[in-house]
Amino acid sequence: MKKLLTATAATALMAGGAMAAGHEEIKIGVILGFTGPIESLTPAMADGAELAMAEVTESGALLGGASVTSVRGDSTCIDAGAATAVAERQITGDGVKAIMGADCSGVTGAILQNVAVANGVVMISPSATSPGLSTAEDNGLFFRTAPSDARQGVVMTEVLMEEGIKEVAVTYTNNDYGKGLADSFQAAFEAAGGTVTINAAHEDGKADYSAEIGALASAGGERLVVAGYVDQGGSGIVRAALDAGAFDTFHFPDGMISSALTDNFGDEIDGSTGQHPGTDSPGAARFSEMVGDAFDATSPFAPESYDAAALIMLAMQAAGSAESADFKDHVMDVANAPGEQIFPGELAKALQILADGGDIDYVGATAVELIGPGESAGNYRQITVDGGEITTVQYR
Repeated sequence: MKKLLTATAATALMAGGAMAAGHEEIKIGVILGFTGPIESLTPAMADGAELAMAEVTESGALLGGASVTSVRGDSTCIDAGAATAVAERQITGDGVKAIMGADCSGVTGAILQNVAVANGVVMISPSATSPGLSTAEDNGLFFRTAPSDARQGVVMTEVLMEEGIKEVAVTYTNNDYGKGLADSFQAAFEAAGGTVTINAAHEDGKADYSAEIGALASAGGERLVVAGYVDQGGSGIVRAALDAGAFDTFHFPDGMISSALTDNFGDEIDGSTGQHPGTDSPGAARFSEMVGDAFDATSPFAPESYDAAALIMLAMQAAGSAESADFKDHVMDVANAPGEQIFPGELAKALQILADGGDIDYVGATAVELIGPGESAGNYRQITVDGGEITTVQYR
């Protein structure tokens, strides 16, 4: 339940505002894999987060007129050591007050456990989906605007069953994201009466995936599920499967869906299916209008990134402080009912409501509703590949 702003909190808000006006700048880390296996996704994600920061800065309404500055850092998506070093540098050197990120589940967990918890810094990830993060020890510091892959496994099952696909082979990138998603999917698919002929890992960075395709083809299946990365081994698997004639249609989870997919394969993968977090809510339409031609507003996790950054700043305003220890307990409050609904482009209005002691229900670009351990309840965009283009089938 949302807490009303007390007289004490209102006093803190005014004090925080005075402090913010003095230093005039709040830094927020944006830690994403600008290089690595999802590098085609992260530019739009960073742009989404920074759009929210620019909106808040322009409003002049955060904590008495503070500006917000993005500090970008490369998680690499796969190198936990590099990712934690970036986070440590941002917190101890750059003085970031929170982190929008990270992106991939493994590096996100590493930053959380080794840096964020140790330094008491809030993280809101727009895309780390491993079910294991739901139970991570986080001292109330970790949230995500993307749903857990426990939910994605169920949605994948629904899509395939409705397509009449009852038998599949599964290959997954050998990390927390890939294994967590593959296991969640297999459990859901088999519970629904489907058959997984093989559930096998693949390593990223290989030049030749013929051995993996040999095993997958031998096991058989009506479709190959590729729980991998579009800029890495996932695409290598698809190319090898097509070249060998082993599979001609695929099912793609979120890590495989970007413009790079159709750039790489075009109509060779026509008839393939997939899904990634997304919604056709009024907030999604408003987000697209705001973005215009600046970047692809429908790129996976770009709307979630806008929402993650927005929640950080709104929680700061609700707490009257830019310090994580103060605002971490307000993230769930600003994200959920009761309160006035807030959509993209309305952050100035939200900040004013909070400054006046009111409540907000941040809906944002992705119909935000945080449940349980501070993660999205989950909405998905179902896609198919037709004529070499990714097209929307429906939203779930």
